[in-house]
Amino acid sequence: MIIGYARVSTDDQKLDAQVDALEGAGAERVYADKITGTSRSRPQLDLMIDQLRAGDVVVVTKYDRLARSLKDLLEIVEAVRDRGAGFRSLAEDIDTTTPAGRLIFHVFASIAQFERERISERTREGLQAARKRGRVGGRPPALSVAQKVEVIRMRDEEHRPLADIARLFKVSVKTIRRVP
Repeated sequence: MIIGYARVSTDDQKLDAQVDALEGAGAERVYADKITGTSRSRPQLDLMIDQLRAGDVVVVTKYDRLARSLKDLLEIVEAVRDRGAGFRSLAEDIDTTTPAGRLIFHVFASIAQFERERISERTREGLQAARKRGRVGGRPPALSVAQKVEVIRMRDEEHRPLADIARLFKVSVKTIRRVP
C-alpha cells in the first residue's frame, strides 16, 4: 500500500497541494500534521509508522516535510525500513525500495544537512562581523528616548491607563509596561 505523509508548520498553511500530489502518486491513505518540523512529537507521523506493514511505501512530496535534520530523517526512514516498508520523496525522486535509491537518499540527505549547517555558520559569521562594527541586530526600539521619558511621566506621575498611553504611542500595552 502507498501511504502519504504531509506536514505544514503552522495552522494558517494549507496541506491541499501536498495531499493532491500524494494522491496523484497513488497514496491510498494520507497522514497529515500541522506542526513545526523541529518538534519530534508529530502524532500523525507516529501513528503512520505504527500502522506500517511490510511492503508499504511511505511517500512525501519533499523529504523536508518528514524531518528537519539529517539525524531525524535517518531515524524516521530507519523506523520505516524496520517495519519492512520503503520511502519515496517525489521532489527529489528518491525511492529507498531499490539499492540505488538508498544510496541517492543518503547522499541527498548528507548534502542537505551540510547546506543547513553552512547557512547557520554564515549567519553566525555575519552577525559576529556586524557586532565588531558596532551594529546590533534585532528590531529597532519601538519608542525613542524622548518618548520613553514621556511614557514614564504619563504612567508614573499622571497615572494614566496603560491602554490609553499605548494607543497614543501606537504600541502595545506590554511595550508601555517594559519602559523602565
